[in-house]
Amino acid sequence: MLEILYQDDDIVAVNKPANLAVHRSKFVGPDDAFLIDLLREQVEGRLHLAHRLDRATSGVLLVARSPEVAGQLGEQFMGRSVRKRYLAVVRGWPEPEEGTVDYPLPGSRDTGPRRDASTDYRRLATVEVDIPLGRYEKQRYALAAAEPRTGRFRQIRKHFAHIHHPIVGDSQHGRGDHNRLFKQHFASRRLLLHATALSFTHPVDGRPVTLQAGLDETWLKLLQRFAWTDAFANWRDAL
Repeated sequence: MLEILYQDDDIVAVNKPANLAVHRSKFVGPDDAFLIDLLREQVEGRLHLAHRLDRATSGVLLVARSPEVAGQLGEQFMGRSVRKRYLAVVRGWPEPEEGTVDYPLPGSRDTGPRRDASTDYRRLATVEVDIPLGRYEKQRYALAAAEPRTGRFRQIRKHFAHIHHPIVGDSQHGRGDHNRLFKQHFASRRLLLHATALSFTHPVDGRPVTLQAGLDETWLKLLQRFAWTDAFANWRDAL
């Protein structure tokens, strides 16, 4: 059963699990499960995706109950009036602690034309673990918040990789040695990127809406182990 965060006559929001494809596409296999199909088993009526999340990413996903509402929400996303806030664990300690990554990105094809892409980030907490890897006896990681101003394909993942602080668990743009370290020592087998909050204007009644998605067990255990729980709570409470 999918966790439904909000629903009314016009929209439904769910907390998408990691490693669940949202819908059929060229990036997933024909036998995979799809979030939109699972949701149709839980919610009656027509459903139309209002935006997308990567298969590996978890968090708030917005679904419309009609093509008209989907179109109105799509206009908000295209117009960059929707505020999206993500939580990530990255390799190293980003410096400066707060900044903006401005780096043009291609679409789903790396050979395609690059378009402007901008992501704000903030370092929320850090940890140093006594596990040797390569030429370093200790490894540094950071809890980071990210807010994309644009909506390019895998934007946050690519931007953190671009500044040499890839997201832990990212098999395409990250570091395999650090991904394996988290699997072996911290039982973390997922991309550590979570769409925590989504703020938008309700497409029918015009009221401001902010939705938040809770963290899964992997996230909660890491926050506790790295003493990041308070830093996360303070950031979440301010959303």
